[in-house]
Amino acid sequence: MSTQFALDLRLARRKAGYTQGDVAHLLSSHQSLVSELEQGQRGPTLEQIIELSLIYGRSFESLFDALLADRQKALSGRLRRLPEPDKQTANIFNRSSSLKRFRKRLENQTLHGSA
Repeated sequence: MSTQFALDLRLARRKAGYTQGDVAHLLSSHQSLVSELEQGQRGPTLEQIIELSLIYGRSFESLFDALLADRQKALSGRLRRLPEPDKQTANIFNRSSSLKRFRKRLENQTLHGSA
């Protein structure tokens, strides 16, 4: 979990004047969840990401920029180490061009914002 994400989340809560208890209630959760999110010990679910964006009045991208950058970096690393398939079959004929497009998307997103 990104340390920057945790710091951004804590800062957003403090700027809004909310307590961890307030945010926990709005997330229909426990204060310990908010604490774990803000300490980088836990990642939010998709539903929590959406709700946190709404609670803090910030776009997904601005609130989770550091998290997106972490995931892009992780995916780029896994993409570089992706093994070749054991055998060529007709159902993977588009694999090479799809991987090229995916690599390009990751590079473009890294260059234009999230890194």
